[in-house]
Amino acid sequence: MLLPIYAYGQPVLKKVAEPITPDYPDLKELIDNMWQTMYNADGVGLAAPQIGLSVRLFVVDTLEVERKSEKSDTDIGMKQVFINAQMQEETGELWPYEEGCLSIPRVTGDVERNKQIRITWQDENFESHEAVFTGINARVIQHEYDHIEGTLFTEKLKPLKKRLIQRKLEDIRTGRIKTDYRMKFFNVR
Repeated sequence: MLLPIYAYGQPVLKKVAEPITPDYPDLKELIDNMWQTMYNADGVGLAAPQIGLSVRLFVVDTLEVERKSEKSDTDIGMKQVFINAQMQEETGELWPYEEGCLSIPRVTGDVERNKQIRITWQDENFESHEAVFTGINARVIQHEYDHIEGTLFTEKLKPLKKRLIQRKLEDIRTGRIKTDYRMKFFNVR
């Protein structure tokens, strides 16, 4: 089922999300719905706060991004469910890359992130994992991880860019925007 994506301005996007347990209601269905919703909106990641749930869950699929770009030995696309993720380490030089977000449509900007991360998480079967990710995989994970920490990519933009996008952000917050996917706006009648 396609779920509405919560737009910039929704309070759930600014909350630190809570851990979940294996008995979380309808978890398999929720994850399936998140995949469908993400693909329908042409995204590469989607976090539970973006569908209105303040829980530590996000999905990432960089396989298509990797197919379209030149691959290095360390950048191989991935498709993964992350539950109760905890960032352990962010290392390597900072590199700028133009990011966007399904909750903030038609707004992009260069965000500097570390090239390598080490993260722990549980998969959809609640098996524990720890891994190092680099390149675009690390970037998408960091972006989605920020969502479960209540941080949006726009907060990481340079001050001038932040000023330049204020009107667009206000249009999104108030629902004065059209997208190809369903969105839920804050206090819009």
